[in-house]
Amino acid sequence: MSEESPVVTVPELVVAATGVAVPAPRTWRRTTGLAGAAIGVVAAGAAAGVAVERLTMGRGIRRRARLALEVTGPYGTLRGTPGVAYAEDGTALHYEVDEEPAPASDADPAPRRRRLFGGRRRPPEPDPPVTVVLSHGYCLNQDAWHFQRAALRAAGVRAVYWDQRGHGRSGRGPAPDGRSAPVTIDQLGGDLKAVVDAAAPVGPLVLVGHSMGGMTVMALADRFPELVRERVAGVALVGTSSGGLGEVHFGLPVAGVNAVRRFLPGVLRALGQRAELVEKGRRATADLFAGIITRYSFASAEVDPVVTRFAERMIESTPIDVVADFYPAFDEHDKTAALARFRGLPVLIVSGEDDLVTPVGHSETMARELPEAELVRVPDAGHLVMLEHPEVVNARLAELLTRAGALPGAATVSSHGSTRGTAQPQRPEPQRPESQRPEPQRPGPQCPGPQ
Repeated sequence: MSEESPVVTVPELVVAATGVAVPAPRTWRRTTGLAGAAIGVVAAGAAAGVAVERLTMGRGIRRRARLALEVTGPYGTLRGTPGVAYAEDGTALHYEVDEEPAPASDADPAPRRRRLFGGRRRPPEPDPPVTVVLSHGYCLNQDAWHFQRAALRAAGVRAVYWDQRGHGRSGRGPAPDGRSAPVTIDQLGGDLKAVVDAAAPVGPLVLVGHSMGGMTVMALADRFPELVRERVAGVALVGTSSGGLGEVHFGLPVAGVNAVRRFLPGVLRALGQRAELVEKGRRATADLFAGIITRYSFASAEVDPVVTRFAERMIESTPIDVVADFYPAFDEHDKTAALARFRGLPVLIVSGEDDLVTPVGHSETMARELPEAELVRVPDAGHLVMLEHPEVVNARLAELLTRAGALPGAATVSSHGSTRGTAQPQRPEPQRPESQRPEPQRPGPQCPGPQ
């Protein structure tokens, strides 16, 4: 192993991140096991400890439990009409469209009226519907919107779900030297523009983004302000940040996080070049990995274990070199100025109060830039708030869609998920003319907090 290789620092990263001592690696295969765990930390958005029961429960029992959950879990099974958009560099981006089929009609449903000078009068073309475009986060895929997808489908809303490059069914993108190449948030904004052009070329848009997906929405606004000005009717930013992610400490001691950040870029570069071995290491440390994901994805002790396993599967399926390609983009991300593009639009900002990856303070920063936005802080919720408390996200999203014209004022989005709690907006909605106001009843339970 060359002197330049940073792989020997992986145990140090694990110790700094978790406070748990690990033996020095004896072989590269042993090192990749630990490295897989460390990269699992990155995939989940941070580094952390593992619950005691995961360390004491037999590995065979845990493996059987995971298999049972994978068999019984219904999540991630919703599919729409597939399509492919092509990014600026030619990367194939997979998307799916959910929409109600056009109503069946007879060949000649109404008598034709002849014009004064001959010919027949054509009925006016209907206005294109509002399309909701949902962008997922880092190391996830479009199935992360499972509960929202079920609810929007039940409400008859036209929606587009897509896999970010390197995730899900989308392509990785070309690399001149045959290796993977770093990804930028601006590049993701261009990818979203390609998906919109292919899947929703006309009509109003509501843009919804979680975590990295929210950053993608901001990058779209930064690069294509005319699209926002002419077509965007509403925006939802869920568990995301406009910048300053280099200051997040993930609930850990500052010194430990700084140590991780100092070595992590070099570790990622080395591991990305040995992806096959690292993937074997990740599988060998699946139990540790699962505990990390749970800690940094959810805050409630009442989350359905099938949901947590669903999240684990999505994150585990993200290749290690994709993890490495995307990681540097987050420290460089700063789209605070781009938020101004959304002023004057209905904007929803949702944050889990116990989110350790994109803490609630980042949502508050965005809300200060968008003083008319609705800021919703969800109690007892972590980073994957849309999976942990779908009833809250669905209810607030229904209100946003009503304001954006995607739903009639009296409509509600069906409840799809648990009803353990809800959250209240932090500032009132701006007053509007009586004729434009939605029905006063909220489409969701009004509990003061978690039950």
